[in-house]
Amino acid sequence: MPYPVSTLSPKIIPNDLTSFKSRGISEVERELQQKLTEIREEYLAAIDHFNWNKLIYEADIQFEPIVGQVYHLYEVRGRKLLSMIGPKEWNHKHLATVRLNVDRQWKMEETSSDIDPRDLFGMG
Repeated sequence: MPYPVSTLSPKIIPNDLTSFKSRGISEVERELQQKLTEIREEYLAAIDHFNWNKLIYEADIQFEPIVGQVYHLYEVRGRKLLSMIGPKEWNHKHLATVRLNVDRQWKMEETSSDIDPRDLFGMG
């Protein structure tokens, strides 16, 4: 037998597993923390994507957008407006440049540097 079976046998001294456990805990915590950070970033990106899509679909659109084309979102007299006119050609508050994907979702190409999305989405 690989272990003593008599009281006269040498004493069983368990291995000190403190180092093993602390290394394992550190590695698991680090890995899970990284995973949680990635999930949080994906979640925030999904919320941001949802908010922009909702804002654009609720904007005034006077034409049917074509998949793959680039459009521009403006704020004109307190209302959001989607336009084909670029920001250099039109003197209104430009919010974003977007492209309509095949899945009918708006992909952000560029946002204006002077806007705060929290104000646009009612979070500010």
